Amino acid sequence: MSNLRSLKVLLLSTPVGAIGSGLGGGVELTLQSVARSLLRRGHSITVVAPQGSVLDGISLVEIPGNLQLTAQTGGRNDLITLPENSVLGNMWNYARQVQHEYDLLFNFAYDWLPFYLTPFFDRAIAHLVSMGSLTDAMDQIIETVAQEFPTTIGVHSRAQAETFQFSDRCFNIKNGFDLSAYHFCAQPKQHLAWVGRIAPEKGLEDAIAAVQKTNIPLKIWGVIQDHVYWQQILATYPTAPMEYAGFLPTDQFQQVLGESRALLMTPHWVEAFGNVAIEALACGVPVIAYRRGGPAEIVQDGKTGWLVEPDRVDDLVSAIANIDLIDRSTCRQHAETDYSLEALGDRLEAWFAQILKLS
Repeated sequence: MSNLRSLKVLLLSTPVGAIGSGLGGGVELTLQSVARSLLRRGHSITVVAPQGSVLDGISLVEIPGNLQLTAQTGGRNDLITLPENSVLGNMWNYARQVQHEYDLLFNFAYDWLPFYLTPFFDRAIAHLVSMGSLTDAMDQIIETVAQEFPTTIGVHSRAQAETFQFSDRCFNIKNGFDLSAYHFCAQPKQHLAWVGRIAPEKGLEDAIAAVQKTNIPLKIWGVIQDHVYWQQILATYPTAPMEYAGFLPTDQFQQVLGESRALLMTPHWVEAFGNVAIEALACGVPVIAYRRGGPAEIVQDGKTGWLVEPDRVDDLVSAIANIDLIDRSTCRQHAETDYSLEALGDRLEAWFAQILKLS
C-alpha cells in the first residue's frame, strides 16, 4: 500500500468514441477502472471525454468535436491526421486551460497529438499506451517522450512493451476491475464466447472455424467496426453455429458471459492486454487464447485456460475438447489476486510516485 498523498488527476479519454459507445474498445473499460480505483484511494478524479459519454458517479467534462480515426485501421507509414473541429484537439485545449488545477494529467489516447504536446504543458502527463507498435510516427513520438520524460509511459503487458524500441522505459500497470460487478457462475450453459471489436486484427474467423468443426454454439459480443469484414465472415461461414448478440453494458454482459463454457481469444495482432480475459476469469469462465500478446501473460496454461499456438484452428479445437479440465473457481481466484481494483491501485500509485518523483 502506497503512502501517496491525495492527488487531483485529470483523465483524458480516447478520442475515437464516447465512453459507453463501445467504439473505444477496451480503453473505455480501462479508464473507468482506473478512475474508480483512484477514487477508492481518496484521489480527486475528473474525466474529459467526447460529447455523449456516460459515466456513473465520476466527474465528467464532455467535449464536442469530430471523432478521431482508430489507429489500427492504417499502415506503418501513415501520416498524422486531424479532422476539422477535432474532439482530440478540443479536449487537449481544455486540458491546457485547466492544467494548473491538477497535480497530474492522464492520457488514454493512442494518438500523436498528446505526446507531441507534452513538453508544452507545465503539469506532468502520464501516458497509458493502449496498443503495441502500429506506425512509425507513433513509435517516434512516444520514444521522444520516453527519453525526455522518463517513467511517464505506461503499458498493459510486457509483450506490448516489447513491440517498441524503448520497452525498458515502460511501466507495466496491467489492469484491474471492480470484481464485485462480475458474478461467479459455477454451472455454465453449452455455448462458447467471443468478445471484441469486430475487425480483421481480432481474428474472429478463427473462432468461427473452430466451432464449425466442434459444432458447439458460439455467441459473439462487440461493436461491428468493419462491416465489410463482418459480411465476409457471414458469407464464408453460412452454416456455422454462431449468434451475434450485439454490444452490452457491463452489468448485462457479465451475466451472459458468465454462462459461457469458455472464452475464445484469437487475435491476429499483438493484443496489448485483453480486458475481456479478466472479465471472463472474474465470472469463472476459462480462457482459450493464442499464445500471443497480453492474453499469454494473463492465462495460466492448464489452470485458468489453455494457450495455443497462434493461428492454428486445429489447436483451438483440441483446447475446446479439454475445457472441462479447468476449474472455474480457480479462474475467479486468479482474477481476485492479480486484477482487482486494489491491485491496480497499488500499481498506479507506484507509477505516479515515479512520475512525480515522490516517495
